Amino acid sequence: MAMTTETQGSTRTYDVRTYGCQMNVHDSERISGLMEDAGYVRAVDADAADIVVFNTCAVRENADNRLYGNLGRLRPTKLANPGMQIAVGGCLAQKDQGDIVKKAPWVDVVFGTHNIGSLPALLERARHNEEAQVELLESLEVFPSTLPTKRESTYAGWVSISVGCNNTCTFCIVPSLRGKEKDRRPGDILSEVRALVAEGVLEVTLLGQNVNSYGVEFGDRLAFGKLLRATGEIEGLERVRFTSPHPKDFTDDVIAAMAETPNVCHSLHMPLQSGSDRVLKAMRRSYRQEKYLGIIEKVRAAMPDAAITTDIIIGFPGETDEDFEQTLEVVRQARFSSAFTFQYSKRPGTPAATMEDQLPKVVVQERYERLIAELEDISWSENKKRVGEKVEVLVAVGEGRKDAHTGRMSGRARDGRLVHFATGDLTGPSAPRPGDIVETVVTYAAPHHLNADGAPLSHRRTRAGDAHEAGRTPKLKGVSLGLPTLGVPAPLPAATEGCAL
Repeated sequence: MAMTTETQGSTRTYDVRTYGCQMNVHDSERISGLMEDAGYVRAVDADAADIVVFNTCAVRENADNRLYGNLGRLRPTKLANPGMQIAVGGCLAQKDQGDIVKKAPWVDVVFGTHNIGSLPALLERARHNEEAQVELLESLEVFPSTLPTKRESTYAGWVSISVGCNNTCTFCIVPSLRGKEKDRRPGDILSEVRALVAEGVLEVTLLGQNVNSYGVEFGDRLAFGKLLRATGEIEGLERVRFTSPHPKDFTDDVIAAMAETPNVCHSLHMPLQSGSDRVLKAMRRSYRQEKYLGIIEKVRAAMPDAAITTDIIIGFPGETDEDFEQTLEVVRQARFSSAFTFQYSKRPGTPAATMEDQLPKVVVQERYERLIAELEDISWSENKKRVGEKVEVLVAVGEGRKDAHTGRMSGRARDGRLVHFATGDLTGPSAPRPGDIVETVVTYAAPHHLNADGAPLSHRRTRAGDAHEAGRTPKLKGVSLGLPTLGVPAPLPAATEGCAL
């Protein structure tokens, strides 16, 4: 398809602004890949981009206000630059559909979660017709991973193994926006992983709305454990993670695969949501406290060093003091290394939004603060156990806000914990690069990170570090039929303010 991307003799530029979950982050990599495949280039100055694409979330609180506020701030820029285009995609676009251009008529394109691949054509059509284009499908046009992808990291990559969700949690709108679960074939997934590794990537995260139900579409309930084991046979792949599993689908074979496959990290993010059986039933979460804690016990028996993280919602309609105390009890028993915590907020279109006994803000806030205090005490206590231990750190970009001031660098240990480490004599050309591996010893623990202030024990330069130093990030043309096709690595763009997540 021919695209006109020239404006007054220069190539048109784009900027993608992302909100929400890891699925949206990965979708934004696909949007970037599509734009570059169509001849656009990423804007060095995001505020001066010819095309701004919002990839939205409908789950987070105040998602609507955030989008329309940002669109409002762009209106003067659009009026001053008539050739500029604004596109809105993602979950909120799928939910609000044509209402977006009614509320913000300066928007040029609205596209949904099922037709990301249409974006370049919609932009061209909007330019040609000089009117907004709204196109949303109710089911997937193509599996997203067949689309070109501009990866954001030289050393770590997301790999979707499924999209959509078959669950009916009463607080969640995702199934109605992402559709029923669709699974990729194992060969396609492994081909994409191999293609990333060939480009220097050391770590992949297998991604799905309900990642461990993988295989439901082709009738193999053990497929996810098999997939984890298959990644262990990929030479050069050093770390495998996955997110997010559902307790109802968490089987013993997955625990065994995690424990027995050397490159699968001993870290597990498993949403709890509530520790109360009564609230779990109202949420339509098809497990109970005993099952959840039983999974934790089995994981720790197989992998004593495992770091377990979770999601918790406080203030679900009808939650009593006793229900909240049950959540605190599970937190105390599970000993989470960290947690994503949320105060319940109504999401239009979900059953929970119309339930009786919506709780007063003051009650929810008080419980939320008590939960945070409990979690911080536990995570700090668990982190203190790591003092004196040797850790392997995959050096990352921009993990530590104070790194420039302290002289430290940052990265993630194999269990997912954030580590700030001193570089010792490794300075100048010898300094660790993002994507390199450093071994060091933990000297201090805080609730949310570890410090290693001694000299590193070792520093291994990697192909991922070489790629970062050379300014390359993997750009895949799309993986289908089990055959990877790779584009010429694109130069890394100059630093910008980046996407808001």
